[in-house]
Amino acid sequence: MDFKDAVMQRYATKQFDGRLIDESLLFQLLDIIRFSPSAFNLQPWKIKIISSAKLKEKLKIHSNNQLQITSCSHLLVFCANTELELLVNRIEQKLESLGMPLDVRDPYIGMIRNYISSMDPERRLSFAREQVFVALANAVNGAKALGFDSCPMGGFDPAAYSEALFIPDEYVPTVLCAIGYAADTPTPKWRFPREDLFF
Repeated sequence: MDFKDAVMQRYATKQFDGRLIDESLLFQLLDIIRFSPSAFNLQPWKIKIISSAKLKEKLKIHSNNQLQITSCSHLLVFCANTELELLVNRIEQKLESLGMPLDVRDPYIGMIRNYISSMDPERRLSFAREQVFVALANAVNGAKALGFDSCPMGGFDPAAYSEALFIPDEYVPTVLCAIGYAADTPTPKWRFPREDLFF
């Protein structure tokens, strides 16, 4: 599907039909998410993939009992990764393996480390969450481009999700994305006119 068509046809699905997404399509979506842009290419996210009906039923009560949780094929739990120093170390190692000259690599990595060290815990989490939402955009548009549907969801209890899914403290559940095949009908899509959004 053309990217513009995917964007225009995508909508927040309220009810899925329960069919499972083929594994090959799921892996294609995961790669679309994996290649999402992020500041400094830090990719400060971890995504828990839930397919178990029993576990989705358990999570539904922590998600305002929304039908998408149990009717979807897979539930993606996007978590913000707050261990930014470890990510910088990985970036440094990768740039070294790619042959980036030391006189270029060191100032660049130093700049990232200085920026991160200036953050208090609240700003660190906010920074990571900002990147997560970029990845979420790839997820919802990528799903439609691959021929299935999605629903980004913020109405859930992050602490309860962390406990139920045994998510380590450094990963903070930020947003959900239910994916599958729609069983509902989208309402007409509308947005504010260009002149209200651009100046």
